[in-house]
Amino acid sequence: MNLNAQIEKIVKANGAEFYGTETVQEDEHTIYRVYITKEGGVKLDLCAEISHELSVFFDVNPPMHGAYYLEVSSPGIERKLENPQHFMSAVNERVKFKINGGEKEKGLILSADKTGFVISLKKEEVRFEYANISKAKTYFEWNKTK
Repeated sequence: MNLNAQIEKIVKANGAEFYGTETVQEDEHTIYRVYITKEGGVKLDLCAEISHELSVFFDVNPPMHGAYYLEVSSPGIERKLENPQHFMSAVNERVKFKINGGEKEKGLILSADKTGFVISLKKEEVRFEYANISKAKTYFEWNKTK
């Protein structure tokens, strides 16, 4: 079983869904982030419990060589969409994305499946295939008050 499958097993055992991982450098520190989601939102206690269990697992199966800090959190309201499952979980959310070749689009995701997604674009439903997308993320439109 690969590392992500093991992480997913631990996350699911705690009642959450595994969203993905990333490794980042901040100052002189390496941070290994594990993102989780849960219906109704991710609470700090849940992150702490999963972090504890992952720490024990990573003591035996380190996710990388060298020193790192482990963080477990929600991917946030504005998050990268990197695979079909991410798009399927973002139905009814706004997305902005770059099409291979540089053109940018944005709209409300109406549906998604294993090969592509449909957005509302200028009052029309338009389908895009994942193979043609180079980068995508959800975004939140803040209400402007006067």
